[in-house]
Amino acid sequence: MTDYVRTAEENFDHLSRFPYEPNYHVWQDLRMHYVDEGPKDAPVMLLLHGMPTWAFLYRDMIPPLIEAGYRCIAPDHIGFGRSDKVTDIHWYTIARHTEILTSLIVDLDLTNITLVCQDWGGPTGLAQAAMMPGRFEHLVIMNTWLHHEGYEYSEGIRQWNAGWQSGGQYDRAEPDLGILLVASAGLGNPRELFGAFAAGERPELSGQAAEIYEGFAAPYRGLPDAGYNGMRRFPLSIPLDSYHNGNAAAQTLHYETLLGWNKGCHFIWGCRDNVFTEAWGREWASRMNARFDPIDEANHFLQNTHGTDVVELILDGKA
Repeated sequence: MTDYVRTAEENFDHLSRFPYEPNYHVWQDLRMHYVDEGPKDAPVMLLLHGMPTWAFLYRDMIPPLIEAGYRCIAPDHIGFGRSDKVTDIHWYTIARHTEILTSLIVDLDLTNITLVCQDWGGPTGLAQAAMMPGRFEHLVIMNTWLHHEGYEYSEGIRQWNAGWQSGGQYDRAEPDLGILLVASAGLGNPRELFGAFAAGERPELSGQAAEIYEGFAAPYRGLPDAGYNGMRRFPLSIPLDSYHNGNAAAQTLHYETLLGWNKGCHFIWGCRDNVFTEAWGREWASRMNARFDPIDEANHFLQNTHGTDVVELILDGKA
């Protein structure tokens, strides 16, 4: 039996703008949570998150996508959101996350899929399109990457990885990543926010900043430190100078395969991102002969701050 912890359901009761009933996909002895909203026979928007987020990241996008006639499926990777959180940090690999996502897609028999992916949602989600192309019709790629020969990792991503290494600024018990989502959104005083993070204190926030913080802190409130290990493993899986457990060889295969993608493809990019830069996004879009739409004021988590803008661009790109 896999050792895991499970977030209390009441942690999510106060999220007024995320009222969706939970659904659970069982993989071996674990539960993977996913949102499933909209007509069951409608074309699918598969909305994938990365680290340290969960389906709540798409709270501003799900309602207008449903209104536009789509079925929205937004899963939480194991270790995130409402999904079970395996306590062994070495259990987590990108290959395993990818396999679990494959099993969800197959078990739900999803077809006519538009993939919307960002951060680690890119490597895990684009793998599905590369290996099961018949299920996918359109790709929306946002602030992510696929490892391949010649890819130059930015200083921002190297600093992020270093911060999670032993002794790094994020290497602490029960790290409150909700604070970092507030800072990334440009809300609040950065010095005060990072000071609260370093001190392990809950910041005093209001309005949109409080909503963001509460949403992204909810999955971990009340958990032991080992419940944070899925979150920790993602940045440690970035294959910077060796393959580690980032599934880098498979990422390279998926990258090369998708360069020949002959269906819809659309890049939407937060241009203030110092991890996956605008220059990289434009280069990748060019290689795939795809439309590139910049959002100049958006940072890495563009769904978090510019969700309605992203939806408008997605719908325009599919018109």
